[in-house]
Parts: sequence; structure tokens; C-alpha cells
Amino acid sequence: MTDSPSPTASAPPVDRAAAFPAPPVQAVVLAGGQGSRLRPYTDDRPKPMVEIPGTGLPIIGHQLAWLAAEGVTDAVVSCGHLAEVLQEWLAGAELPLRVTTVVEEEPLGRGGGLKYAARRLPYPGLAWYATNGDVWTRFPLREMAAFHAERGATATLALARPRIPWGAVETNELGQVLDFVEAPPSPYLINAGVYVFAPEFAALLPDLGDHERTTFPRLARERRLAGFPLPQGAYWRAIDTAKDLAEAARELAAHSAV
Repeated sequence: MTDSPSPTASAPPVDRAAAFPAPPVQAVVLAGGQGSRLRPYTDDRPKPMVEIPGTGLPIIGHQLAWLAAEGVTDAVVSCGHLAEVLQEWLAGAELPLRVTTVVEEEPLGRGGGLKYAARRLPYPGLAWYATNGDVWTRFPLREMAAFHAERGATATLALARPRIPWGAVETNELGQVLDFVEAPPSPYLINAGVYVFAPEFAALLPDLGDHERTTFPRLARERRLAGFPLPQGAYWRAIDTAKDLAEAARELAAHSAV
């Protein structure tokens, strides 16, 4: 039996759950890329199945562990190139969350692929995360979800400031060289490949094509697209080349030695 509200109460209790929506518990991982720049590693496996040296886990293993640690209970993995290799690994691995896979019968583009995978999310009326399958990162997703909710955004992108792969030269107004800086941070923020989407976002995606050329520009014009800068010190790396793999392993070793 429940207690009746006090007749002398001056105001109803605040519904904090409604005022502060819970962070998403579902995510889509786009894992269908061919990874041509990572050959020969991707000759016999899809890009997300490439192992980070020294970890014993493929990229997607790190992603799923991170998503689970951030409260995600269900993930839909969108497969493409050599899908059976990824599906076999997922079927045999001890995963920290429930995983469903989908395979595109024909290439749908990034936006179409995202829409196709989103149809399999278990809670279509709730917000969801998405991540590119070649990203290795660690940052507080719940903070990003709160940022997204506070701004009432339809979509929120994580923004990274990667290091420029070349050395930079500093000069003064007279054209005199002052210093050399090895791999400085870029002056520009880039799309980090991690997203928070409102429930209605899936309906705005194209059936075929790239959402970054269609849906995102539209939302930006309507001021419904937000950008969440990764917190200071957050780890982020896109694994595109063999050099990225080597640098990720070196960074991991340096972090473990601290």
C-alpha cells in the first residue's frame, strides 16, 4: 500500500528523472569499413578486428568494454567487409553487454548504414550513442549525454583536437624562425566519431548516402546540432594506418609505466 500525498503539501515533488534524463543505455557501432590503409592487417579481417598491439583485444573489444563501463547495456554492431570474421569473434567472446549484429546487403553509405542499424535498437523511444568502429578512446560518455540534454540537441558530436603529424615552425613578424614544435595540437577541432542522438534523429537520416553531407548540415542550420569538446587529457585516437597502431601501442605502454 502506498502513502497518499500530504494534503498540506505546498507543491508537488520535483520529478528529477524528467528534469535530468538518464544517459543512453544503447549504442550503434559502425564496423563495416574495409580499412584499405591498414593493409595487410585488414586482408583477412575487418578494420575493427585489428588488434591493438600489446592488449590482446581488437579495436571493437576496447570499444564495447568502454561502452559497457559507461552504462550501455545493448549495442548494435553494423558489419560489412568480412562480416563473418567479426560475427564469429563476437559470438565467442565474453562480452560485457548484449550485442546484435546487422549486415548491409549492399553499401548504404554512412548515413544509410546508421539508419539501418538503428532499426535494431531495443529502445526506439530513447536516446542512443553511436561510434565509428575505428576509434579507440576513453572519456566520460555520461558527461557528453548531459551536455546533449542540457542543450536540447537532436544530435551531439564529440570533438577532438588531434596532433598534426608534422613538425611546426614558429616565426615572428619579421619572418625569423623562433622554434620548431614536433607534432603540435591542431588549431581546429574535428569530428571524433562518437555521438549522442535523440530518439527522433534516426528518422532524419538518409536511406542511402552520407549523413555528414545531409542531416548534419541541416541540423546545424537549425541550431539543433551540438559539439562536445573532449575533456582535457582524454585519450582519443582514430586507427587508420599501421603508424596509428604503433603509436597507440607506444602510448599504452607509456601510460602503463606511469
